[in-house]
Amino acid sequence: MSGKVAIVGGHGQIAQHLTRLLIERGDQVVSIIRSPQQVDRIAELGAQPVIADIESMDSRDLAPFFKDCDSVVFAAGAGYGSGALRKRTVDYGGSVLSQIAALEAGVPRFVQVSALAIDRPIDPEAEHVWKEYVRAKKDADKALRRTALKWTIVRPGVLTNEEPTGLVRAAEHLPGLAVDSLTIPRGDVAAVIACCLATPQTIFTSFDVVSGDQPIVDAIAGL
Repeated sequence: MSGKVAIVGGHGQIAQHLTRLLIERGDQVVSIIRSPQQVDRIAELGAQPVIADIESMDSRDLAPFFKDCDSVVFAAGAGYGSGALRKRTVDYGGSVLSQIAALEAGVPRFVQVSALAIDRPIDPEAEHVWKEYVRAKKDADKALRRTALKWTIVRPGVLTNEEPTGLVRAAEHLPGLAVDSLTIPRGDVAAVIACCLATPQTIFTSFDVVSGDQPIVDAIAGL
């Protein structure tokens, strides 16, 4: 059954992969983007581009863009090279804003892109910006779990631009991972999200996911 999905951070690489997958399976996609320069690319993918700056608006501004959507995917992030402040305003603040707007718009489902091992203790020796990134993601995940939304939190490993394989390893926690198994192509993360949106059993679950040897559908079914 087709649906309507809003993607916050729609110009990001995972979001673009996800948009393509959703459009191919017959879903409608509303893509929340920041810059007018991104409109053409989003339209090419078949999504409806909406220009909205999640750092400078409130939920009453954002909620109308979620109208009639079945799901919201929060895939926004301040990105590499941004400072500690933007980790807070985008990775945390943007997520909370989107959660509130989803509730106000009556959207039942919310999938959040987090990061591997984000719920573990922060390394006191880590660089300041990294600590703030971890805190922002951790706090955004905690906030989502407290809402009335039907949430799923996807925690991918280190993202790469390698060709997606469709094979992953997923679990609530993946202990004892070797360094070379921490990565996952962005295209595979998008496929995992698409699978979660179509799998009600993933509601109220959070899980780590990295490249592995199990087909995505089977890995998600086994959570």
